[in-house]
Amino acid sequence: MTTQPNFASNDFLHDHIKSILAFYEPNVDAVSGGFHQNFMDDGSIFDEKTRHLVSSTRFVFNYARAYLAYGDTRYKARVESGIQFLRDYHLQEDTGGYAWLLDVNGKACKVVDATNHCYGLAFVILDYSWALRAGVKEAELYIHDAFELMETHFWDAEYGLYKDEFNADFSRCSDYRGQNANMHSCEALIAAFEATGHGPFLERALLLAHNITERQADKADGRIWEHYTKTWEVDWEYNKNDPKNLFRPWGFQPGHHTEWAKLLLQIHQYQPQDWLVARARSLFDAVIDISWDNENGGLYYGFAPDSRICDDEKYFWVQAESFACAARLALETGEDKYWQWYHRIWDYAWSYMVDHKYGAWFRILSAKNQKLETTKSPVGKTDYHTMGACYDVLDALSFYK
Repeated sequence: MTTQPNFASNDFLHDHIKSILAFYEPNVDAVSGGFHQNFMDDGSIFDEKTRHLVSSTRFVFNYARAYLAYGDTRYKARVESGIQFLRDYHLQEDTGGYAWLLDVNGKACKVVDATNHCYGLAFVILDYSWALRAGVKEAELYIHDAFELMETHFWDAEYGLYKDEFNADFSRCSDYRGQNANMHSCEALIAAFEATGHGPFLERALLLAHNITERQADKADGRIWEHYTKTWEVDWEYNKNDPKNLFRPWGFQPGHHTEWAKLLLQIHQYQPQDWLVARARSLFDAVIDISWDNENGGLYYGFAPDSRICDDEKYFWVQAESFACAARLALETGEDKYWQWYHRIWDYAWSYMVDHKYGAWFRILSAKNQKLETTKSPVGKTDYHTMGACYDVLDALSFYK
């Protein structure tokens, strides 16, 4: 039997990050600037033209963090290329918004979908924040510009949360409201605070965290439902007939509970408050037993309000966010059960999710851990979750040392 690595060691976590970076290394750079965004299992490109705002920004995050960790100037150059691509192609000068989807052929670019998503803008702020930390000085102005855009159009002062979606010229706002855009806005604002030291960013992150994980969760028996009406009432039916929707799936999402718990603990580092730790524990504890597959290992994707599994597939990001959260809980509380969960999730991921032949993680597996596709990293993935989770454990180990 093969001995598993020491998943909680700095050396392992760094080596694993480097192995994921190596998967993308040969083919990530695009002629247009920025990055290719659709990779097969072996790292080859299956779509050279599609550029999605989420991938364009997440790759900047990946290479900014890699540059800060390892000092490789290729990574700094990619951060600069990614920021330039974002400014040249996604940013729409007439509105200040960021196009959701592009078709790029060489240097020519066509906007396919100019919808303005708060979710996308959150990642714009995240990538500017990490670019600033990686030495792109002008990114500090870009952070404030993007935040002002978010405040002007998306902020709903009555409810203390962000709206989700506007059309291209910001003249029409969708009635849909969602927790996911607010969760990633919280993540982005923590990063903006870390990059700039600007206190209002952290205050806004704390407000979002309270309003979703406390007030909104109270409407769903203490758990975080994904979808809401215009007045922030729970919409139990939204996408019930489309449970595998990539960005708005139906059901409780275990991965979003653990991801929120992780963010609460990050905020706690800067503004220690007992409720942040207590809520992080309760969010993790509320979903981990329900969503763990005792027969085949791994965390299921979603469960219904009656706690029955409604999507039994295994997604890479759910495992990654959950082990990062478990490590932070273990270090904050001193409770060994969280280290047990950390190693249990890693054991599963190492055995099934990590591709030991070509590198990086498979995106999705069946309930019985069978591969469901040959595309390793289509738009949206970029392994931002997997490398980000490893960095987060490294950060936590350093903070609690």
